[in-house]
Amino acid sequence: MGGILNLIRGIYVLVPRNMTKAAGFYNTLLESDEPALVVECLNGYRLKEQKPTNFGEFKTPIGVVETVKEGNDITLLSYGSTLRIVHDVAKELHQIGIDAEVIDAQSLLPFDLNHDVVKSIAKTNRLMIIDEDVPGGASAYLLDKVLNEQNAYEYLDSKPMTLTAKAHRPAYGTDGDYFSKPSAEDIFEAVYGIMHEMNPNDFPKLR
Repeated sequence: MGGILNLIRGIYVLVPRNMTKAAGFYNTLLESDEPALVVECLNGYRLKEQKPTNFGEFKTPIGVVETVKEGNDITLLSYGSTLRIVHDVAKELHQIGIDAEVIDAQSLLPFDLNHDVVKSIAKTNRLMIIDEDVPGGASAYLLDKVLNEQNAYEYLDSKPMTLTAKAHRPAYGTDGDYFSKPSAEDIFEAVYGIMHEMNPNDFPKLR
């Protein structure tokens, strides 16, 4: 994804988390003259989604993030297949007292034209970006956008973190994905680690 972002600048790069969002992007694009790459996540084809009743009409806005879960303790920014894992982990974190805000980037080029991510960080004071690209890829691009363009560093109380896939191509099969890309356990432990650093009394070190 990092290669795509740097090699095809000048056209939209859209990363829907499911096929309904993808269809919304297509409806938006069909009414414009702008070229775009819509990256449909493979796992999205396996989802059971509610069937829209207004095919051809509903739209997904370009350059606008979506807050899929509100929270006060940490901002989790992701997209595509990984976003759904992050959303599930956020529910588990809530059970132990960590209230995470989950934001779907949806659109990488352009990204967050309304600067909604920095508004979230102003509330939570912490940031983690999670994706299944290699280190230095899309997560690094998003971190640059948030820190340098949105000036989110002004609100951070903890070091911003990225959680990515390993620096290699995943081995074939489900196990390859699990051990190469961020899993639910990886995300849970990384977020917990940030909260432990902030308040070790309430969030003692995991054993």
